[in-house]
Amino acid sequence: MQYILTGFSHDMGYRVFSFETIDGHVRQSYRVRADLALARKHGIAVQELPLLCRALLDRRKEDESQRAYTYGEADMREYKDLCAARVAEAQKRRSAAPRRPAAQNPGQAWRAQHI
Repeated sequence: MQYILTGFSHDMGYRVFSFETIDGHVRQSYRVRADLALARKHGIAVQELPLLCRALLDRRKEDESQRAYTYGEADMREYKDLCAARVAEAQKRRSAAPRRPAAQNPGQAWRAQHI
């Protein structure tokens, strides 16, 4: 099922994202709340929240009748840990990459020889 972001609103420190699905001729709406203070605490940018909330909807079961969800602290902590693991892996690969030795005369290949 594909979720389409239709907008957002503010509600007492929460950003509430509205999504819709279209299944045949039936539209269903969903709402996901995200606490902005918790997002700041975990270093999550506000611009990332719509995709994270949509991912929360993607994980829900098809037979659930629930239409309102909250992207909570456990979800944010899990995302923060995933990002930290990706950064650590990238640093590990970067440090393991072989380095080329510096040339004796850098730039001499393109410079004209003086006679």
